[in-house]
Amino acid sequence: MSHWLRGVLAFLCVALCAACGTPERESIKTLLITGQNNHNWPVSHVVLKQILEDTGLFTVDLAISPKAGEDMSGFLLDFTPYDLVVLDYNGDAWPEETNRRFLAYVQAGGGVVVYHAADNAFARWPEYNRICALGGWEGRDEKAGPYVYWQDGRLVRDTTAGVGGSHGRQHTYVLNARTSEHPVMRGLPERWLHAQDELYDRMRGPGNIKDCLYTAFSDTATGGSGREEPLIFTVDYGKARIFHTMLGHAGETVEDSPAMQCAGFQVTLQRGAEWAATGEVTQEVPADFPTATEVSMRGIVVHNP
Repeated sequence: MSHWLRGVLAFLCVALCAACGTPERESIKTLLITGQNNHNWPVSHVVLKQILEDTGLFTVDLAISPKAGEDMSGFLLDFTPYDLVVLDYNGDAWPEETNRRFLAYVQAGGGVVVYHAADNAFARWPEYNRICALGGWEGRDEKAGPYVYWQDGRLVRDTTAGVGGSHGRQHTYVLNARTSEHPVMRGLPERWLHAQDELYDRMRGPGNIKDCLYTAFSDTATGGSGREEPLIFTVDYGKARIFHTMLGHAGETVEDSPAMQCAGFQVTLQRGAEWAATGEVTQEVPADFPTATEVSMRGIVVHNP
């Protein structure tokens, strides 16, 4: 669906609500944290913002950190105005006051989206690792927690020693649904083909996954683990609603980011973000959602980077 047509439909929905006396829903106030990453954050954050705002549900503010190695003491964030925090950050430690405020926000029931390499961040911050449930790289090993993967119809916690976090070469792969009951999953297919992307494997951590939504097989032929890896899930962390997606590697440019252009990535992100913020999903599954055999790509037009 073109951006023009989406805009027309959004306008008609607002007009219909006004005509029938139904109040227009307030936008979901979202804070997207970025500015440092071992991935291409200058591309990923503008694409994430656009994907969310394309729904008409979200208003996204940006918190862009100082560059790596610069003074972080002024990076003090206020989470209280927000319904949702999106993590696109993997870099230098935040100030302790920002850490404290973030934990207070999450522990009070805040909504969080953990996106791709954000689960690499802050390996030595125990509560952050519980918020992610699984992470990789940055020196993680068996001390970080078990490997967690899908086997024989359930999640397995494997305490074998070894590094945490790896992936083979980028390729297309099939996502396999592991529940149909969660609001994010209603109407989504049991299998769909994702565009070329990294497939994170050998991830480890506290492993406090609440709802395993989708897994994918990390084939040794592509340099993978040979296991069925959890890639989209929710996290069991008190009153908080946390949606974790390991999909969506950003390329050199917006146009050269097939993983982020994939309709499957965009729709699951949009639905997961709405659920994390509100506890429900009002979005319909679009007609261009991928099938088990065909990738579905969407162009990305960034209106307000």
